[in-house]
Amino acid sequence: MKIFKRILKWFFILVIACLTGMFIWKPYLLRVLRYRTPNAVTYKIFPQTVVKHSDTAFQFKKASKMRVDLDSLQVLNGRNGSIPFDDYFEQGDLTAFMVIRNDSIIYQKFAKGYSDSTLTTIFSGAKSMISILIGQALADGNIKSLDDKVLQYIPELKSNPAFDNISIKNLLDMKSGLEFKDAFGGILKAFFSDEAKYYYTHDMKAELMDVKLVNRPGTVWKYKSIDPILLGWVLEKATGKTVAQYFEEKLWLKIGTQYYASWGLDHPGGLANVASRFQVTAIDLAKIGRLFLNRGQYNGQQIIPESWVDQSVSIGTEKPASAKGWQKSAHHYLWWIPQQGDKGDYAAEGMLGQRLYIDPKTNTIIVQFARHGAGNYPYRKISRYLAGLPFSYPKR
Repeated sequence: MKIFKRILKWFFILVIACLTGMFIWKPYLLRVLRYRTPNAVTYKIFPQTVVKHSDTAFQFKKASKMRVDLDSLQVLNGRNGSIPFDDYFEQGDLTAFMVIRNDSIIYQKFAKGYSDSTLTTIFSGAKSMISILIGQALADGNIKSLDDKVLQYIPELKSNPAFDNISIKNLLDMKSGLEFKDAFGGILKAFFSDEAKYYYTHDMKAELMDVKLVNRPGTVWKYKSIDPILLGWVLEKATGKTVAQYFEEKLWLKIGTQYYASWGLDHPGGLANVASRFQVTAIDLAKIGRLFLNRGQYNGQQIIPESWVDQSVSIGTEKPASAKGWQKSAHHYLWWIPQQGDKGDYAAEGMLGQRLYIDPKTNTIIVQFARHGAGNYPYRKISRYLAGLPFSYPKR
């Protein structure tokens, strides 16, 4: 019995020693253990760089009579069940849902404690924002070509041969070929995933220095955070400005924003996590949608190149590398672009149901914030319904 107790004692000592060593070796794991799956306010644990709003705010008009009939419109949820939109809002624990058509807010619904001015993180919706900035840096001449190799801008990575042949376009296409372990497959896999590592690490650059190449660049699409994070690093090296500074100067000050936005950093003075930590209000995110509806123009001024807007939201003759949902959305230049049915709409999409949906056919912008989202893609049906146009989901 004494021998058994002694063995048990040393076993626990060994376990504690191993755990202590693991957390010393990878300190970000303490954050993973404490916060697990991030929510809409987890960004507050990280240092932020504030982005100043415009001097003069653009004001969307409010319809004299809101479209309350949307509440009873039947839409599909994540289980392909047909439910009234009001139930969709509740099932997804949505916190904000705004529909803007022809510069008028025609429907809005908010959870208790939320409004159109509540600052919220949009997770992977941030990826679409860095895509916009890469297009602007290209237009400014800070980036010479999308075919430029990453090493031309980040020579620090030359010590890792994985980066030898990766181009900026490979990163935009999410075809870098770099290894990335997603968070699917159980608690243990999620705990040690690259998804968790790059969200919670104190030093993204140090983690990127050790990444491995598993596919030839440009050949295999895989959804991952490190490609846009690398784009953020490229942008900072190319422009000599932080992501927040460039975003503020080239975009946020120029489109009539009303509130501050922010970018989350891995540590004070560190790199912005452009894959998942951009914070914005619903009303101002809608102004990004308006900028794209107007093909890069605001008040008659070309803010971002029209050609970049067109290039970003149309994959042309390119073969789609992804096909998400019934709408078969392809991931292109860090936007989601449906390929099924009456095409033309597109979206910036983030974990837990954060959405910026844009439909040029009906001149509609939809902003959705949520705590976990109800799934599926009801936005096309909603935009067409409110515009008085026919719509039917494809037969399953």
